[in-house]
Amino acid sequence: MEVLLLNGSPNEKRCTYTALSQVAAGLEENGVGAHIHWLGAEPVKPCIGCGACGRTGRCAFGATDGVNALIEKAQATDGLVLGSPVFFAGINGSLKSTLDRLFFAASSRLAFKPGACIVSARRAGTTAALEQLNKYINYAQMPQVGSFYWPMVHGQAVEHVLQDEEGMQIAYQLGANMAWLLKCLEAGAAAGIRPTQPDKRARTNFIQPSVG
Repeated sequence: MEVLLLNGSPNEKRCTYTALSQVAAGLEENGVGAHIHWLGAEPVKPCIGCGACGRTGRCAFGATDGVNALIEKAQATDGLVLGSPVFFAGINGSLKSTLDRLFFAASSRLAFKPGACIVSARRAGTTAALEQLNKYINYAQMPQVGSFYWPMVHGQAVEHVLQDEEGMQIAYQLGANMAWLLKCLEAGAAAGIRPTQPDKRARTNFIQPSVG
């Protein structure tokens, strides 16, 4: 088993990476492989709602910035961890563009894989950023993994994050909890337990056309 950890920071190996490394340690020390994937520092095109991915399962823009390659990576792994710095009380813009396109195109292929989130901030905005990330996990029917506190670390530099003993412990436990859940799901599948899905999804607009 292996989990993909997305580093959504434009800085490859700073605070967000430090938090994800601790999550990875919790996974690996409990028997699950972990791979940290850095999204890079280049701009990412936003989703334009063209609907092409609904027909192909791939993003129409994916050849330009690696989103389709990321879809394949996510599909091939057993779990997903989303990591982001906090920018203006939210997640990094390039990460949001990536996740919009990834989950729009591939949510059905991520369904029932465990998902988790962690954020890094100097001071505030963490809970708002976590709420953003959690929405992707919930949208894709991914069992959401938590820790014993909201998954966040604090510090402006790596050495500060390492001094956040509680944050580091929370990150480690997040990884350990995901390893445990993956083993539970594996045991359930071996026992013949499978998720159920509706035959047809209902789609309702908030505003209906007038009648009569």
